[in-house]
Amino acid sequence: MSDNVRARFPILSETAHGRPLVFLDSAASAQKPDCVIEAMSEAARHCYANIHRGLYDMSERTTQAYEAVRDDVARFLNAADRREIVFTKNSTEGLNLLAYSLGSQLRPGQAVLISALEHHANIVPWLMLRDRLGIELRVAPINADGDIDLAAYEELLGDGRVALVSVTHMSNVLGTITPVKKLAELAHRHGAKVIVDGSQSIVHRRVDVQALGADFFVFTGHKLYGPTGVGILWGRLPLLEEMPPFLGGGDMIRSVSFEKASWADAPHKFEAGTPAILEVLGLGAAIRFVEELGADV
Repeated sequence: MSDNVRARFPILSETAHGRPLVFLDSAASAQKPDCVIEAMSEAARHCYANIHRGLYDMSERTTQAYEAVRDDVARFLNAADRREIVFTKNSTEGLNLLAYSLGSQLRPGQAVLISALEHHANIVPWLMLRDRLGIELRVAPINADGDIDLAAYEELLGDGRVALVSVTHMSNVLGTITPVKKLAELAHRHGAKVIVDGSQSIVHRRVDVQALGADFFVFTGHKLYGPTGVGILWGRLPLLEEMPPFLGGGDMIRSVSFEKASWADAPHKFEAGTPAILEVLGLGAAIRFVEELGADV
């Protein structure tokens, strides 16, 4: 890290045991640059209000700033449409949302395929879905080099019963970068939709979701120098439009009575309740910080 970049992180001016602080746990949660801290602080000090519902100046300005981050994320991921960007709490919530919403469309006899590289956030939701619906959970093995065994992966797809594939883009243990485009091509050939956990890769390489070939991509803000409590689910818009909501209440409602309710369009039908407003603004600052640094593949 250059001195100029290091100076952008206030905490790195601290000392530990009498020496300049060196932080080695960024894979778990990264430290925050000054622009992220300032974006959240400035909004809290000068323009905090609830969004999407207030007919007064601060609410309208905060709503505009919040929704501008959706545009920032869409640009950052090269999404085809800003409506493909769903704000979540973190990658784990994004994966649980997909397991619940896509899982509700599955039937007994179908299967979900993951790999032996997965973080437990991409294992447990599928175990819960298996136990709830009686679907099968399949695990693609890895070879001696730590890569997904492509022959075994394709064989597990072969009977056409796999409805969903959910794989990491980059292992947080081995550092393995999975060939997502190839995995997606094989999965689509056998009729399966593809979810990618980009919690680690989003920090280390430029992600173009249109080129990636998957159907869904999740990442979390706190690994990308942003705050905790905010993450992103990208999904192809036609698929998001078909999916039922995950949580109910607040912003996800179009209309409600004691007899029935109807849902807002994507992405808002997946964003129930008052969101992490300040954290979303912090994530926008983090993305602009990474783009300023010139992150490349």
